[in-house]
Amino acid sequence: FVASTHSYILVFTNQGRVYWLKVYEIPDVGAAGKGKPIVNLVNLERGEKVADMMAVQDFETPAFVVMASRQGWVKKTALSAYSRPRVAGIIACTVEERDELIAVSQTSGQDDLLLCTSKGKAIRFAENQVREMGRVARGVRGVRLRPGDAVVSMGVVRNDSQTILAVTEGGVGKRTPVGGYPRQGRGGQGVINIKTTGRNGKVVGTFPVEQGAELIIITGKGKIIRLEADTIRQTTSRGTLGVKLMDLGEEDTVADVSLVPAEEE
Repeated sequence: FVASTHSYILVFTNQGRVYWLKVYEIPDVGAAGKGKPIVNLVNLERGEKVADMMAVQDFETPAFVVMASRQGWVKKTALSAYSRPRVAGIIACTVEERDELIAVSQTSGQDDLLLCTSKGKAIRFAENQVREMGRVARGVRGVRLRPGDAVVSMGVVRNDSQTILAVTEGGVGKRTPVGGYPRQGRGGQGVINIKTTGRNGKVVGTFPVEQGAELIIITGKGKIIRLEADTIRQTTSRGTLGVKLMDLGEEDTVADVSLVPAEEE
């Protein structure tokens, strides 16, 4: 993401803690530079892993921080609640045993949230269905999961010109108009996002994308590919299998996928 020198990077961990980092504290290296491990920049506790990061320039801007957990819980807190940095970090949300924080986004208070699961379900609901809470609250139920399912991503839907892009373990992707995902009440099971049978496998990530956005996909064996989202054919049906995005080697699967917004170019 784009951030100015004096912006803060909020580093959220899977255990629900948040740490502050100034952009100028991160080594400035070229495109081929290795960078520096985040664990050497912030004092993570034992067993903590980075779940998500967010750049903030002004904590006084009326905005919210929305968090989602693996087991389908969501929480919304005013951005101003994180305006006092502490070296040791603070609790951002309470995470129950056998659950973990997976995604964090900044919202305006009037956006829609899209929670997507590994078994190909998705639910879209208005952000205002999640009331504002204090930092230590657990949150409320965002999606009701079937046995063996888990939330893999949270997206913020800001306008109807966006499309929803889903990528699976089998290197298959599908792009659908955001209008294909009707608003529902928070806490339901959602609708079909993409089929996860056969070659597709489970969903790795799903993103609302703008025109000009790009996608970086990396496999378990270290193969990487960068694609323009606009080149992926749109479908009008949410329940289709999708199209092949990359050829995988034997016993290889997609491990992770990341969105590169158009404005970063």
